[in-house]
Amino acid sequence: MSEREDPLTLTFRCPKELEGLLPPPVPAAQGLPGWLRAMPAQAFSAVVAGDDDTAKRCPPFVDAMTSGFLIPLICDVRVENGEFTWDNDLPAGGAVGFPRSPIGIHDASQVSGTPLFDADRFMIKFHNLWTIEAPPGYALMFTHPVNRFDLPFTTLTGLVDSDRYHDAWINFPAHWRDAGFSGVLPRGTPVAQCFPVRRETWAARTATFTDEEAQRTHEVLNAIGREKGVYRRRYRA
Repeated sequence: MSEREDPLTLTFRCPKELEGLLPPPVPAAQGLPGWLRAMPAQAFSAVVAGDDDTAKRCPPFVDAMTSGFLIPLICDVRVENGEFTWDNDLPAGGAVGFPRSPIGIHDASQVSGTPLFDADRFMIKFHNLWTIEAPPGYALMFTHPVNRFDLPFTTLTGLVDSDRYHDAWINFPAHWRDAGFSGVLPRGTPVAQCFPVRRETWAARTATFTDEEAQRTHEVLNAIGREKGVYRRRYRA
């Protein structure tokens, strides 16, 4: 998370006709799934013959889930026998037209040559009725909601220069992973998570440890072996 006193801002806009009718994007920390909240911090491990920390005690696991913003499903979607239905009574468009359906499709041919290709299945596309403007110099990385393996779909990952492209919708292609799913995806279900990414040029270099670096690594590994929570107490921002 940024340590600036004046936080950078993403601006989400929707047509006037939809004000108050759409679930808004939310900071990811406000959209954590119930299973994470209910998950114990420790659980019995037969390997260590005692209680051991769960992923809930892993800062990188949790920090990834609480970073960025979640984009919500615009209405309930019922899924039965592979058929998607919804009831979404939106007003007529004014100056800007917008889709009424929460989802669309991509023909399988659009993912030809990828592991997602299935000649007998469409890819779905979640419609998003918010435009998104990032500050100058920033792009947005859109991806599947982090660690949300409970969702029956997987949203594809994409990078959008949202400081320049911010006057049109960004929709989210997804692979419907659970062909046997039957039930309702509730309005507000996160369909994508976005992270601001500053456009910068990076290079990679490789090096061997100096004696000082080897000693530091030795000390950190020893500390991790002796006690729990070293990363959380010493290094987590």
